[in-house]
Amino acid sequence: MLAQTSTISYQSEELIVHKLSENSFVHETFLQTNDWGKVSCNGFVYTSNSEAIIFDTPSNDQASKELIAFLRDSMKLDIKYIVPTHFHIDCLGGLEIFQKAGIKSISNKETKTLADKSGYTTPEKTFKNEKKLVIGGSDILIKHYGEGHTVDNVIAYIPTEELVFGGCLVKRVNAGKGNLEDANVKAWPNTIRSIKKDISKINVVIPGHGPWGGEELLDYTIELFDK
Repeated sequence: MLAQTSTISYQSEELIVHKLSENSFVHETFLQTNDWGKVSCNGFVYTSNSEAIIFDTPSNDQASKELIAFLRDSMKLDIKYIVPTHFHIDCLGGLEIFQKAGIKSISNKETKTLADKSGYTTPEKTFKNEKKLVIGGSDILIKHYGEGHTVDNVIAYIPTEELVFGGCLVKRVNAGKGNLEDANVKAWPNTIRSIKKDISKINVVIPGHGPWGGEELLDYTIELFDK
């Protein structure tokens, strides 16, 4: 499985880039929180034919600058989009850096509304619930399956990799419930069930925090919030 064979492509104090396959990477950064201390945060990069799309920004400006430089200068990639998967700071904390670098930002319409209300930098373009993009000839699905961690949370599905980037909607195995400030815990398990019902081929699942794996992360998330 891809999730078990990752290697480190880049590492600094602010940023770690894990290579899952020839085309898929997890970018890991760290966020200092009041309730949970220093928290590891996952984002995702998909590449195809010298083009790239990034899901969730690193948690701070410096790590965002490093990620852009690594992808552009070392990997020679044209970064087509940055996509925050929900409105919290661990998804769009570095958004201004991406926009200043001329990278198109796009999100669920509700994400932009909530980011604006929170005083954060907002994505430039929006879609309503679902968007299909093409990166280097490869199809990508971005979709809102329902409420969970937040009302606006979306996931990304990469058919060629059979990979779901779930962001904070998906929990690592054995995780606690985490930040529920903006959550809908009643809707959460059914939202995950909708993903499993809609997507038949899933090999890798990446959560917003902690180790990635396979479909067992979806099953664990359902079990966690079904109690």
